[in-house]
Amino acid sequence: MGVKGLQSFLEHCCPQACVNVNLREMVRQHAGCTHTSSPTSPTLVVDGMACLRHWYTCKDWVSGGQWKEYMDILMNWVQAFTSAGIRLVFFFDGVVEEKKRPSWVKRRRRVNGDVSKIFNHIKARGDQPGRELFGFPPGLATFTSFALKSLGQEVFLSVMEADYEISSYAREHGCMGILGQDTDFIIYDSAPYLSVSKLRIENLTTVLYDRQAFCRAIGLAVYQLPLLACFLGNDVVPEQRMQHMRNIAMTTYRQSSPTPQSDVPHGQILSAVSQFVSSLWSREDENNLIPLSLKLSPSDRELIERGVYSYLLTEQEAHQECDITTPPSGAVFEKYVSPEVLKACREKHVAAQGFMVYCVVSEGVVDCSNSLEDAEDTELLPQALVYKRCRQHIYGLLLLLHGPDGSTVDPPAVKEWFVYPGNSLNEPDLVHPIPLNLQCDHLSLDLLWFGSGPEVSSLRLASFLSIFDCQDFSELYGVVEEHLLAALCLITYIVLQVQTLSQEDVDAYLSQAVCVALKSPQELQQIKLPFLCSRAVQLGSLYVRGLSHLLGANCASGCPLPSAALMPWHSFDGRLFHSKYLLAHSGAEQTVLLDGDSSCVTLFLRLREKLTEACCKSGRVLQSRPRPNTAQQRHRTTPGPRYRDRHTGGTSGWRDRGERGYHHHGRGWRGASRGRQNEYEGEGLWERGWGRHNIAPQQPDFYPHYHHGGGVQNINRPQNQPRGRFDQSRGRYQLAPRWSQPPAS
Repeated sequence: MGVKGLQSFLEHCCPQACVNVNLREMVRQHAGCTHTSSPTSPTLVVDGMACLRHWYTCKDWVSGGQWKEYMDILMNWVQAFTSAGIRLVFFFDGVVEEKKRPSWVKRRRRVNGDVSKIFNHIKARGDQPGRELFGFPPGLATFTSFALKSLGQEVFLSVMEADYEISSYAREHGCMGILGQDTDFIIYDSAPYLSVSKLRIENLTTVLYDRQAFCRAIGLAVYQLPLLACFLGNDVVPEQRMQHMRNIAMTTYRQSSPTPQSDVPHGQILSAVSQFVSSLWSREDENNLIPLSLKLSPSDRELIERGVYSYLLTEQEAHQECDITTPPSGAVFEKYVSPEVLKACREKHVAAQGFMVYCVVSEGVVDCSNSLEDAEDTELLPQALVYKRCRQHIYGLLLLLHGPDGSTVDPPAVKEWFVYPGNSLNEPDLVHPIPLNLQCDHLSLDLLWFGSGPEVSSLRLASFLSIFDCQDFSELYGVVEEHLLAALCLITYIVLQVQTLSQEDVDAYLSQAVCVALKSPQELQQIKLPFLCSRAVQLGSLYVRGLSHLLGANCASGCPLPSAALMPWHSFDGRLFHSKYLLAHSGAEQTVLLDGDSSCVTLFLRLREKLTEACCKSGRVLQSRPRPNTAQQRHRTTPGPRYRDRHTGGTSGWRDRGERGYHHHGRGWRGASRGRQNEYEGEGLWERGWGRHNIAPQQPDFYPHYHHGGGVQNINRPQNQPRGRFDQSRGRYQLAPRWSQPPAS
């Protein structure tokens, strides 16, 4: 969040502190000022979270993400810096500190309102809202960290406040600057703060916010900035807690300065608080961060101390007698895992090589931000509940196996802060681990993570598959590519958990997973959608959220699959999925659904057969329930061929197969979660019905790869592309890092 009002003050009231800079020139100046024999290139520390909005510039964002296109954007962005001789080091938020949980909850509730507006727009108009309602595709930060690592970049996940770790790293390593968009980087006494929002990547120019010039303009020393930040309001000190101090400052300011020094209202406040802070220090306070003359209640003083000392970087803390800033506490579940596992958890987390595992083992807390979920659609289960059993299995694998002494353990519940419709976020959900049903004596994380040999490799794969109740899929390992095996596990799991999914939904999921590898980013961008379906939007978001759960399961199981196989750019594209969904529900033939590629049809049928077998074994009967957009039909003013007929040559499609009807299980997903039913109904989110077929405006509806005469057009499509474990394309995968033995202490 940064400091309340400081960004506006810098840009409107303090122009001398906003300096236009060319990063190539900064490289030359930095090299001339560096008195070291180190060969390290001039380094920018990048706040990855602040860059996400500037990186994801793909046209489509509601359908689940344009991941191949996004990878190209990242690659070009990185290349622009490396070609200028600039080394990049990226930091991403790895935890949500409990002191910032109220701020996190407040933001999540605000975004919920935007999500509701997005779905209302889609259902009313059938297209994507404007950028004023822009939201990140699910898991964007998580997958971006893996994407950057695949591009050879150095990436870190924080174990504390990310701004603190960024500033500490930049100061300790003498970096050229910090690239971000958070005014806390002005307050930290660290490297120069460079604006990512002002960055022009084509010529590498941006704005540098000069800390010294800012201090001269407001009459403060650098060491006084933390107290200024606390009085104005930041992530540690809520703005309202210091309102009385700002009132005192404004009264004094008006008495001493009858003519305001700024026309900007908040500029007057910042000028007044700066003047007030300066007046507090006396000669004997020069070495104090909090002047003795500051009169506050004990609780307010304690809060101010925490806020001020949170800006002290590592080497600065050594000169202060305080214990306010402390690293995270010891692992909550440390008695359930070995010291080697604890150390490995932290190492993989910091190196951005894992997901979810560190948060479970270190603090027993997991959180997930907003997803694109329609609160009015009671038929589809929220993703937090869809993947709850999967997470319970992950927790069970991490915590319910055996302790270091071989004894059976029974750990407490994991606290989950997951955003979904009906969850007030007043407190976390307590989720208990569930052990996996694995035939193995004395199974432990040490064996899974550090063991070797074919038996251990098989055990890792069995653990991963068991988390998703897909044990029978082990026979496909080495037969189909890893990303398809992972996609099949995920789709099967979704079908088993969401009883309202139909055969058409499954066909859409599977067909796009099979076809996406054969399409270039340019082909995917050219896909034209006749309209957007709100249900398809939610199903796309559900799938991508599932990919992050695949990552967590893979990490917990000792990485039986390469992490690259679990990335969305290998198995998902939002526009492609949406097109497959519309085709499947309009009754398109399999040949059309699979782009006329016979090898894709064969692979699709094989995967669907395995999924159907798994469903039958679990008593889950998939039924056909096509959902033609009847509202779109009613909206037409002139008769014409149906959407399906224009792409399939008018074949009867699903009518030949026959619709077997549909059995609705209870009243949507609420029947599957009675424990929270009263809360949902009390919130009133699930009682207001929406019609399923809202009228959308007629738009051109064609796909670039389909002739309107019904034939299939192959654009640069390799014929009979081989698949399987020995496919040459497997060279793009690398196994995730694994320890052959416990890491050295």
